[in-house]
Amino acid sequence: MGDRLRILFDSLAKAHRRAWFIVLGGLMLSHVTWGQVYPNKPIRMIVPSQAGGGADIIARALANKMSASLGQLMVIDNRMGIVGADMVAKSLADGYTLLFTTSALAVREAVYHNLPFNSLHDFQPISQAITQSNVLVVHPGVPAKTVRELIAVAKKNPGLLNYGSGGNATSAHLAGELFRLLAGIQVVHVPYRGVPAALADTIAARVQFTFASPVSALPQVREGRLRLLAFTTAKRTQAFPDVPTVGESGLSGYEFMGWMGLLCPIATQSTVVQKLYEEVKKVVFQPEVRQHFVIEAAEPVGSRPEEFRSHLEAEIKRWALVVKQAGIKAD
Repeated sequence: MGDRLRILFDSLAKAHRRAWFIVLGGLMLSHVTWGQVYPNKPIRMIVPSQAGGGADIIARALANKMSASLGQLMVIDNRMGIVGADMVAKSLADGYTLLFTTSALAVREAVYHNLPFNSLHDFQPISQAITQSNVLVVHPGVPAKTVRELIAVAKKNPGLLNYGSGGNATSAHLAGELFRLLAGIQVVHVPYRGVPAALADTIAARVQFTFASPVSALPQVREGRLRLLAFTTAKRTQAFPDVPTVGESGLSGYEFMGWMGLLCPIATQSTVVQKLYEEVKKVVFQPEVRQHFVIEAAEPVGSRPEEFRSHLEAEIKRWALVVKQAGIKAD
């Protein structure tokens, strides 16, 4: 009887071990297969800005090219500001929910002390896609054709001029505050829900000037609805060599360089992050895409994940100083 029980227990133990080996092997095979086939369904790219804004236009151009390259549709989902970023921070870290954001991410980190996420702890940077100048544009009725003249008008009429932005603590807001501080002028910031609304009110003369991405503002300049005064970069842009920078046309030392990049939840597998980085780099340096960026006063970057993280850290520190000087408060 004892021998029979021992044989029975040995058989059960062997069967139990075999079952575990089968389960473990299946999990390992599943893991390898998942990594090999990513992506195997559509990817959602959340853009925390309005449709039609500069970030949205660049994101759609990038998503179209990446969709073709990856063999899966990349769907743009416009979710405004902090809400959109928070959705990505709290989403499943499987590579199917991404955040395409601008330098506003670093600005908000410097302004808001109660964000529902931490930009450095909750996001895994994938790649900085581009760096881009902003433009300073005014309503054609403003009696200023240069930056120097705009500053003179503002000094003559303290508090009379208003400038619009896509919202409090956005990159355009910081560009305007940096301008105000360096010029020593009194102008009023008027925040809107997105760049298109700020541009619309500049065209309607409800505000007198604004800083915006070239991709959003230049079509209005070409149609005569806005007057282009300067680019915010340190050097003139390749596509518009006749247009001066803010620094050389009346405000020495001024420089504002925006950026756009792709991030994902922090726990996303490194193999997925690497694949997405390689796709971004490949797409932004395609000749036809690069030429499109040049026309919009943007330059492709395609930085590695660790490089993008270092850049994000430096940007948060930089804008924290400007926020403190300007006395910017959260809404």
